[in-house]
Amino acid sequence: MKTRKLTIAAAALAVVALGATAQQAAAHHAFAAEFDATAPVLLRGKVTRIEWTNPHAWVHVTDAASGKAWMVEGGTPNTLFRNGINRDSLKVGTEIIVRGYQSKDRLCTPECRANGRDVTLANGQKVFMGSSGTGAPKDGSDPTDK
Repeated sequence: MKTRKLTIAAAALAVVALGATAQQAAAHHAFAAEFDATAPVLLRGKVTRIEWTNPHAWVHVTDAASGKAWMVEGGTPNTLFRNGINRDSLKVGTEIIVRGYQSKDRLCTPECRANGRDVTLANGQKVFMGSSGTGAPKDGSDPTDK
C-alpha cells in the first residue's frame, strides 16, 4: 500500500513538472512564429543600444542607408559570448553589418524588428548571432548546420 501511494505521488509530481516544462517551451517562440524566412535584411549602421537579456539579447542598430531604427534579436547572452560576441566587441557606437530576417508584422513602430543571423564586427570578424534549432532557415550562418 505504501509503495502504491509513492508511485501515485511520483506520477503526480511528474505531471506537474511536465506541465511547467511545456509552459516554458511555449513561452520561447520558434523562428517561424515571428520572423519571415522570405524577407532577408542587410543592415549597416551603428549600435545604439544593447539589451543583454534572456532568452534573447537585442542589438539596436540605426541603418545608415534608410535611417530606420532596428531591434535585432540574437541568441542568449551566453550563446553570443560563446560565439565571440561580448560587451567589449559590441558597444554602443560600434559600426556593424547584420544579416537577418524581418519580422512577419513588418511594423517599424517604434523600431523595425529582425532576427539576426550573423554580424560582422568592426574588426571584420563575422560571427553567428542566432540561436540554433529554432526553425530559422539554413542559410550558412549557423556553423552547426550540416
